[in-house]
Amino acid sequence: MTSPPPGPADTAHAISPDSGAHWAEPGAWPVADGIHRIPLPLPMDGLKAVNVYALETESGLTLVDGGWAITEARQALEAGLGRIGFTVGDIRHFLVTHVHRDHYTLASVLGREVGATVSLGAGEKPTLDFLNTVDLASADPTVAALVAAGAGRVAEKWSKLHDGRLPDREHWRYPDTWLEGDHEVAVGSRTLDAVHTPGHTQGHYVFAERTAALLFSGDHVLPTITPSIGFETPPVQQPLRDFLGSLAKVRALPDLTLLPAHGPVAPSSHTRVEQLLVHHDERLRLSLEALAHGPRTAYDVAGELPWTRHAHAFSSLDLFNAALASMETKAHLELLVAQGRAAREVTPDGVLFAAVSG
Repeated sequence: MTSPPPGPADTAHAISPDSGAHWAEPGAWPVADGIHRIPLPLPMDGLKAVNVYALETESGLTLVDGGWAITEARQALEAGLGRIGFTVGDIRHFLVTHVHRDHYTLASVLGREVGATVSLGAGEKPTLDFLNTVDLASADPTVAALVAAGAGRVAEKWSKLHDGRLPDREHWRYPDTWLEGDHEVAVGSRTLDAVHTPGHTQGHYVFAERTAALLFSGDHVLPTITPSIGFETPPVQQPLRDFLGSLAKVRALPDLTLLPAHGPVAPSSHTRVEQLLVHHDERLRLSLEALAHGPRTAYDVAGELPWTRHAHAFSSLDLFNAALASMETKAHLELLVAQGRAAREVTPDGVLFAAVSG
């Protein structure tokens, strides 16, 4: 969401080396022996596509991520698998990096349909608990989070988005297996390191295949953009602290080829992690500078910061991105409080943040 650090190209124009074409071009692109990248469309999303990775085993396929449960994505998955001689009936297991709809919901639907097991980080359980118990009388936690960020006007508009529609619980069924802690996962003859990387969401996982020097990075490390921080149901107090800690965990792994959920394959996980760390240091600096003239809400501070690669003004953002920006700015301010560089005060109009002198 924020203005990204330098990357190989912006996401809208990035060419992926495995295909030699735009990274979202439909197909089944080989990234290693027995591993193919299959981009699935996101017609209502500026990201254009999500990369699903198909790993061949002796007994069938394991997919890292599943895509969004929409007709266009299922058709693209079926076509991509067909190009390498498989069908959805050959899927035996889904390893899902996190619970967001463009990663989890098609896995949830297909898992039940074809009998494939679905694994997901245990930190995503509160989100699934909410989605499986919400009713028309339930309050959306995102509205309260926006109010706390001082974005009351954004919260009013957000509360009207769903218009009484409930989640389709077939899309949000509980996984067959909860992933907990850091551990190894056998995928046929391969061994993947499942590494817990909270931050983008609390249950986010990446999967490292050390032998082939590959990192299935989900949304934790993206090659051309930064993942959103602080947009989670229910909200958490220090998502940015968690995210930065998870970046350090990934930096401690060997330098691996980056296989992201969005964007092209990239050559170095270390290089990208270092760019992301520099980026968030800069956002923390800018956030603190915005407090120099007195207390501000996160919404106030977001209004003073540039957004996206093109340094757009906050006022130009649509509703969804204004919400992301408000909550991400609050995540930066909350980390400044934890570092002793800012103070916070809860008020009816949202949390007020102020710089701490000295």
